[in-house]
Amino acid sequence: MRIGIDIGGTFTDLVLIDDATGAVLVGKALTTTADPARGFLQVLHEALARAGRPLTQARTLVHGTTLVTNALIERSGARTALLATQGHRDMVEIGREQRFDLYDLTLQRPAPLAPRWLRFDIPERILADGSVRDPLDVAFVEALAVELAANDVSAVAICFLNSYLNPLHEQAAAAAIRRAAPGLRITLSAEVAPEIREYERATTALANAYVQARLEDYLRSLMAELERAGFCGSFLLMQSAGGLAAPETAACFPVRLLESGPAGGVLAAARIAEQAGFSDVLAFDMGGTTAKLSVIEGAAPLVARDFEADRVHRFKRGSGLPIRVPTIDLIEIGAGGGSIARLDTLGLLKVGPESSGADPGPACYGRGGTAPTVTDADLVLGYLDPHFFLGGALALDVAAARAALATLGATLGQTVEQVAWGIHQVVNQSMANAARRHVLERGQDPRRLPMLAFGGAGPGHATRVAQALGAPGVIVPPAAGALSALGFLVAPPSFEGVRSFPGELARLDWDAVERLLQELADVGDAQLKAAGVEPERITHTRYAELRYLGQGYEISVPVPAAGSTQPLAQLQTAFAAAYQRLYQRPGPPVPIEAVSWRVVSSGASPLLVLPRLAGGDPESARKGERAAYFPETGGYQPTPVYDRQRLGVGTRVSGPALIEERESTIVVRPGQLARVDRLGCVILDEDPAMTGDPA
Repeated sequence: MRIGIDIGGTFTDLVLIDDATGAVLVGKALTTTADPARGFLQVLHEALARAGRPLTQARTLVHGTTLVTNALIERSGARTALLATQGHRDMVEIGREQRFDLYDLTLQRPAPLAPRWLRFDIPERILADGSVRDPLDVAFVEALAVELAANDVSAVAICFLNSYLNPLHEQAAAAAIRRAAPGLRITLSAEVAPEIREYERATTALANAYVQARLEDYLRSLMAELERAGFCGSFLLMQSAGGLAAPETAACFPVRLLESGPAGGVLAAARIAEQAGFSDVLAFDMGGTTAKLSVIEGAAPLVARDFEADRVHRFKRGSGLPIRVPTIDLIEIGAGGGSIARLDTLGLLKVGPESSGADPGPACYGRGGTAPTVTDADLVLGYLDPHFFLGGALALDVAAARAALATLGATLGQTVEQVAWGIHQVVNQSMANAARRHVLERGQDPRRLPMLAFGGAGPGHATRVAQALGAPGVIVPPAAGALSALGFLVAPPSFEGVRSFPGELARLDWDAVERLLQELADVGDAQLKAAGVEPERITHTRYAELRYLGQGYEISVPVPAAGSTQPLAQLQTAFAAAYQRLYQRPGPPVPIEAVSWRVVSSGASPLLVLPRLAGGDPESARKGERAAYFPETGGYQPTPVYDRQRLGVGTRVSGPALIEERESTIVVRPGQLARVDRLGCVILDEDPAMTGDPA
């Protein structure tokens, strides 16, 4: 067996694949926010009981968690000090001159993870060429380490100027701290983010040091529980860039786990889209707390190198702490099943970003929530079965949902049904607006990208979001309600190494570049061997971060393999083509500058073999009908309900219809045709019978 478990903000999802039979089992339970490991073990044991298999037969368990993100947001990490080059301790507070809101006179930024009394100027200086101007004052560092330990500081981040070129002083400072105060955890910026841009390097090192102890304690406790339960297989962690890491690697670089859950969903979406015959799609993941959108090009998700944590305005770019780690490129907005509806200062209906989460949850959960949410609206509209939510494990309270919506309706002068439809449409438009901007910024047209929808709430909202975007159709894969956990099981073990080595491309010492790339590949080899990957199965992909001289942002392009003829000319051609594709214009007539070099080391990707479905007619899968709201037909109407597990390959269902499975419900609007492809994906297109097109 292979098992993937994703702890999200509202739900903990599980996917179990039996490689002997090809069976896929899906589990979902409410996240236990106070103790995430309890929900992890609960959903694991429930799934094993349903499968009738012991944990001893699991050979791989892959885990994704929001623990790192939550520690930064809640400021619940370790007391952490920052050691900086003399005169630079306030760089993490000064930040960048760019304002994320030009017209906000009271603009606030997140407070640095190390307050000013824990930031220290260290006598030392390395110049921009890597040479030493002022040697490190080792005695000063040793004395400071003793003082830090005496004041209950448990972690130290070290970020010296130009350490990405010469880490000598950071390494010497770390050695001094270990001699004087061996109990302190230490993060070096030259190890966690060896790149230019001192502010980003410092915040990344601080974040890594800040959360390290919490992640180590969590992993130690969880692995001990698994061992007591009989697990003796391989335990791996999902990273934000879509690769797996050994627990030891994750404990050294916990910031690489910031977006582990969403990364798994996008990775699975890319693999399923490719098997279904779609190379370019828009992945749409709507869960209980947020919605995530990501462009997939050429059957591969895009990867970004910047991430923001602990935003003052959660969904406003530039308002958070910049973290320089590779992540799947996605946009996140506060639009989930638990998103709360309210009136703004102008009396207009708004939904999110505040969420009811798992505790207390939407009003219909019956756990004490009273605020109207998206899930309450979907229930009142008839899209959800109150007796089949999570397969019947959680009964939904329709009366409580109506009461929550009625409070808002009284203010608006609208009926409960009108409020429910308003919430449904507002959240759909919010997601469509975010998706349109995200797609256009990546040089794509949303009208040519089919939407692959997943997450517990995604299949229920995808058709309206796709309609607003003008997308050509919607794909809902099997196990859509827990696709992030499924993505964990198709991810390869991987590690990305990066180092800045700036210079004008035409004048670079290519032999020095090759040596640098080989050093990064050697680091990747060591990390993957620790994760159990056989050396002969490791591959390395090389990238360069390039820009036109004088520009402030880089574009990543592949680096030719070692031994290639005219590698510089190939890089120049690739960069010019990438610039033209991204900006729809040729670049300026200036030299090209290299900034950083990257090597992605990967093991083999596990196979994704979805169980094939037999043929069948829709009537055999029909469960019954219930009243559901569709404005195209004048409001509520009796709507057929189908069991997705019994819809065979080739089955066609005309909308309006509801297609249910344990973890999610597909809403087929009037004028749509739902068909089941050979993989078991439900494809939603416009119904030819409704449009007049030939069948």
